[in-house]
Amino acid sequence: QVQLVESGGGLVQAGGSLRLSCTASPFTLDDYVIGWFRQAPGKEREGVSCLTISGDFADYVDSVKGRFTIFRDNADKNTMYLQMNNLKPEDSGVYYCAAQGPPTYYMCLNSMPVPGEYENWGQGTQVTVSS
Repeated sequence: QVQLVESGGGLVQAGGSLRLSCTASPFTLDDYVIGWFRQAPGKEREGVSCLTISGDFADYVDSVKGRFTIFRDNADKNTMYLQMNNLKPEDSGVYYCAAQGPPTYYMCLNSMPVPGEYENWGQGTQVTVSS
């Protein structure tokens, strides 16, 4: 089991940016498919993005395409990020990072993984975008 801790959430105006971080211990994220989810009050947890182990393929929910970027820290193998630009009020919610290793072969390649495909989760960080 890998422990995940998110940081970087906060309050931002519409059009602003935030970078969420997720740090893993005691293992690195080299052998994990990684992902970000979000959950707004009264709504189901939604997959926002995922990234394959190689880093060659990333997927995004349609509502964030062109605005969010998921990436690994090449220098610090324990850390991954979600860069969020041009934020909108509908992006508000609790954001969770997740990791799965070993993943199924097609995880993240065929479609956005659902929550049940990840075994490791962070505690969540609040993102609030004001209009």
